[in-house]
Amino acid sequence: MIAPKSLQWRLSLWLGLGIALVWAVAAAVTAQNLRHQMDEVFDSELAETGQRLLPLAVRDIIGRDSDDSASQSVATMREHDEHFTYVVRNADGQTLLRSHRADPAIFPPFNGMGFSDTPTHRLYSDAALQGTITITVAEPQARRRAVAREVLLGLARPLGLIVPLSLIGIWAVVRLSTTSLRRFRSEIELRGAGDLTPVAAGDLPSEIRPVEQAVNQLLERLRRALEAERSFAANSAHELRTPVAAALAQTQRLIIETTDGAARKRARDIEAALRGLSGLSEKLMQLAKAEGGRLHGAEAVDTGTILRMIVGELTANAGGTGRIELALPDDPVPARIDPDAFAILARNLIENALKHGSQAEPVRVALSMDGLLRVANAGPAVPQDLLARLLNPFERGRAQAQGAGLGLAIAKAIAAGTDSSLELISPREGREDGFEARLRIGRLT
Repeated sequence: MIAPKSLQWRLSLWLGLGIALVWAVAAAVTAQNLRHQMDEVFDSELAETGQRLLPLAVRDIIGRDSDDSASQSVATMREHDEHFTYVVRNADGQTLLRSHRADPAIFPPFNGMGFSDTPTHRLYSDAALQGTITITVAEPQARRRAVAREVLLGLARPLGLIVPLSLIGIWAVVRLSTTSLRRFRSEIELRGAGDLTPVAAGDLPSEIRPVEQAVNQLLERLRRALEAERSFAANSAHELRTPVAAALAQTQRLIIETTDGAARKRARDIEAALRGLSGLSEKLMQLAKAEGGRLHGAEAVDTGTILRMIVGELTANAGGTGRIELALPDDPVPARIDPDAFAILARNLIENALKHGSQAEPVRVALSMDGLLRVANAGPAVPQDLLARLLNPFERGRAQAQGAGLGLAIAKAIAAGTDSSLELISPREGREDGFEARLRIGRLT
């Protein structure tokens, strides 16, 4: 038998089986004692019947005529079930008197007073007048078994009701007793990836308290480590912005002022490197925000409006209309998500499509009423073994375009922190080429 995985069902199962086993053993012992007591009662009744009938039979036999030695059968007033039959015999074994349904074949020769058994009957024998007159009373064994069976069935019927009720009661008590455990489990299950606050303990049993303390201590250590890592990344990126911007400004001034062609070329290379460093610092700050939690909004925001603003800005930066095709529903698409977090997520997905997609076709951005954001671009299909790795930080795959490889990692972190799901598909649905990112926005209102 496979044991259930739930602690509640394990306790209910084993306690129920244990109680059922105890009830079965108790019922078996009770039945055995009851059977013994019933046999004693039946034997007492059998002996009392014989002892009462013997004096009456002796008086009847003595009162007969001396020449009337034939066997007589006791007449009955009405038909009825006879549980006892008897025969009265003399010293020679001749039957002098018998009950009206007595079968002489079931009565063996007199072999002393007391109880004896045949395969079909329980017998009691007694004697009077110094053994010259004997009586043997017979009771069918089948009757005893039938009465015992009825009594045992009467005992088993309540048990058949008590055992299921006991199992239900055990399950209810165990379930009630494990309420705090199930609440503790739910507190952990409902947490998002970025929620590292302590888990409420409630009234946990003393055996589970060390587990709760260990979980909260682990969460606290993880929170401190992640905060230190995010703080370092954010602060470093923030501190880099000013010197990088100053160096970029000086480089651009140098490009304008210098007349030396070689120096100007080197200055332009420096400018490109500084722009890349500036973009990297910006992406690192976005990643730190994405992994820092607090991505759920206090109120619902219209994700369609935010998406329209992002697409408008990126269209202008891309050199005009036609580079991005946007499809939005007529009604708002609300979601409890931080507006800045959604803007960062959408911007990174669209920028990734613009940067790595084919210039021959526009990037298609579509948002549906059920909160599904789709960003698709043309271009060579991405191999399946590489597709999953694109969500890792600094993973650029086989892309030839410039970039830090953080855009999809930022989108993944924000999606995880907002209970959303991000899926990468290549080739596009219904096509043999291209790349598509699908974001199912969580917590729609």
